[in-house]
Formats: sequence, C-alpha cells, structure tokens
Amino acid sequence: MRKSGGPELAALRPQSRPEPAALLGWYDAHRRTLPWRAASGAQADPYRVWLSEIMLQQTTVTAVQPYYARFLARFPDVNSLASAPAEAVMQAWAGLGYYSRARNLHACARTVVAEHGGRFPATLEGLLALPGVGPYTAAAVGAIAFDLPAAAVDGNVERVISRIYRVEEPLPGAKPRIRALTQALVPARRPGDFAQAMMDLGAMICTPRRPACGVCPWMGPCAARAAGDAESFPRKAPKKAVPSRFGAAFVCVRADGAVLLRTRPPEGLLGGMDEPPGGAWRESDAMPATVELLQEAPFDAPWRLAPGGVRHVFTHFRLELAVFVAIVAPDFAAPAGIRWVRRADLAGSALPNVMRKAVAHGLAFAGGAEPGAA
Repeated sequence: MRKSGGPELAALRPQSRPEPAALLGWYDAHRRTLPWRAASGAQADPYRVWLSEIMLQQTTVTAVQPYYARFLARFPDVNSLASAPAEAVMQAWAGLGYYSRARNLHACARTVVAEHGGRFPATLEGLLALPGVGPYTAAAVGAIAFDLPAAAVDGNVERVISRIYRVEEPLPGAKPRIRALTQALVPARRPGDFAQAMMDLGAMICTPRRPACGVCPWMGPCAARAAGDAESFPRKAPKKAVPSRFGAAFVCVRADGAVLLRTRPPEGLLGGMDEPPGGAWRESDAMPATVELLQEAPFDAPWRLAPGGVRHVFTHFRLELAVFVAIVAPDFAAPAGIRWVRRADLAGSALPNVMRKAVAHGLAFAGGAEPGAA
C-alpha cells in the first residue's frame, strides 16, 4: 500500500526516480530524423534550432517541415534573414499562421546581427533578451545548441512529466510545477540530447491517446501508468466558449485578372500580411445584414455578394467573412494604399490562409474562372 503523505505529495510521487540515462539510451536507438536536427554527435546550428523552435510554436512537425525547408533555402543563415526586407519574410511565412512569430523572427535576426555579430548568445540570459524569445525557446536553443542544463518544456514534455508524477493540478496552472520537475531531471551530461529525447518520447511513445507504455523507457517510474490512468493526464481546465466574429472581404477583380490587395498594419493579428480590403471584424451571434456590410466597402464598385462566404478558426475566436466581388475595367485605378496584384503573382504574396480563402472564393464567383488571367 502507498504510504500516507497527503494527496498533493502522493500526486507527485513516481514509482521510482526517472533516470536520464534510460531515456538517453532509448533516444540513441529511436531518435527522430528531423531536418533541423543535427546528426548524432554533431554540433547543432543555433540558427536552425532557433528557426525550427519559432516555427513549431502552436504548429505540428508535419506542417512545419515544408515551410522550414523553403524558408531555409531562401534565408540560409541569420545574416541573410536580417538583411531581407520585411515583405519578403512575411511572404515566406504566409500560410504558417501566428504571424507575430514572423515579425519577431525578423526583429530577432536583426538584433543578433547588429548586437551580437551574427552569433546567437550562448547564455539563457542573452537568449531571453532577444525579441520574440521566451523561456521555452531560450531553454530549447540553449540546451540543444549550447548544451546548457536547461529544461525545455513543450506540450510533449508537459504530458510526459504530468504522467510520470501524476500532477493533478490542471494546465495551464501546473506549468511552473512541471517545469521545476523537468529541470530537476536535466542531466549535466548531454542536456541537449535529453531535451530532444523528452520531446521525442512525448511525440512517439507518450502520446495523447493510447500511449505505448509497454515500450516506454520510463515505464517503471511512471505513476500514471501504475495507476492505469495515463490517458487522463495532463489535467486541463475546462475550455471557455470560443466567440464568433463576422466581417466582410471585398475582392475587386480587374478585367485582365488582377486583384486589389493591401497590406495590414504591422501590429496586431495578421500584422504586415496582405489581404483584400475589408471592414472591421465584430463579435456577434450572426452575420450582419448585407446592406450593413456594404457600408464598409472601401470604394464604389459593382459589388455582388458571393454565396457561402469563408470561415476560419483562430486560437481565440472563429471568423466568418462575407465575400463581395466586383469586376472592373482594365483602367480602374487602384485607390490609395491598395495595389493591383496580377493573378499569376498571388501565390507569392503574403496572404494568410484566411485571406487566401477569401480571394479564391471571390475569384471563383467572378466567373468560375478568373476573367482573362494575366
């Protein structure tokens, strides 16, 4: 029988201490091959580690890999990224989402070049001082690229540790405790491999559903496995209802197939990205009336409502856009702050996914096929 020690103490008591050596042995045999990961025994490139960690925030490994390859081909090192214009960086990031990451990425690269001679700081304090680098990213880059004994705690690691110790406190409140528990396990030798091993364990073995406990290198110490309730960890606070917002996108198509786009202000959601002109997004229970939305048209044109609209889910709200379409003459002048983009050049523009959907929806309505694509 388990000795009494109070519910909080019991919740944090593994069957035995998880041994880093056991995890590292498993990692040596089963580590994932990832494009940003250095070969076994090789020194990791801080630029590649940092770039991958920024891209992987709120995004899966599968989704990131093609973006990472294209981005790295375009900006192979921190100097090339720092010297690139902001528009080029946003274009390369388009479709990956969470666009403040791209702005911070560019600012960070410029800081590394201007203040550190193009070399990433090799201390946690120096990394934390960089734009867009928080505790997790600093720990991941510090551990993987510089072998600092830092605990890099992502979602995979939170899941592993919450199960090993049966942490009853729900996330996100449990984050400090999980970070402290992880830090206590970081070995002095091979902390970078340990950080990546923890991530791989969560991704490959200690999965959200049906964890493969029978082949886990930490099967013995895992308190949740012993209790038979591993899938119930980590505990999570009840989700709040996700509000809905509604707005309009105005897709103006020139007779030769070009489309009017503008660039959003640099700050805020989708900052610095391209979009068809549109009105404000308002929180509501339903889409406003067509006549109300048309009052937000950016200029006079023969606007028609394209049936169906566009829906997109952001982290904290759902967005539904009514798409209005106008086909105008070849000599229609672009209003101030808006520019014509040829149909052939749309793929290379910095359109986020929601705006790419809106443009595609508008072009489809404009005649099934775009009129006279340029």
